[in-house]
Amino acid sequence: QVQLVESGGGLVQAGGSLGLSCAASGSIRSINDMGWYRQAPGKQRELVASILSGGMTRYADSVKGRFTISRDNATNAVSLQMNSLKPEDTAVYYCKADIRIRGGSWSTYWGRGTQVTVSS
Repeated sequence: QVQLVESGGGLVQAGGSLGLSCAASGSIRSINDMGWYRQAPGKQRELVASILSGGMTRYADSVKGRFTISRDNATNAVSLQMNSLKPEDTAVYYCKADIRIRGGSWSTYWGRGTQVTVSS
């Protein structure tokens, strides 16, 4: 009923930039929190950044000042601009959204993930 489709990611050298995008589609009534999480090999999934429908943002300390999250409520999309990338940013990045479907309740949805690799 609901899909989150991510795009972007790839391979970049340290100090470079990448952008990620995620669009939600389906029988969506409303979306509250949207965000990006990442999971590196052997590590737990962690919050990178999130943004509420009103625009309030939250960032992991490790990405503050380097990453910027934004969203377009009209298109149910969220983006993450990543600058000054470091090798430790290498991970699979997942889009997450808290969505209320038409005629239903709130649920959390995840994208399939997109690989970001930063070479030193």
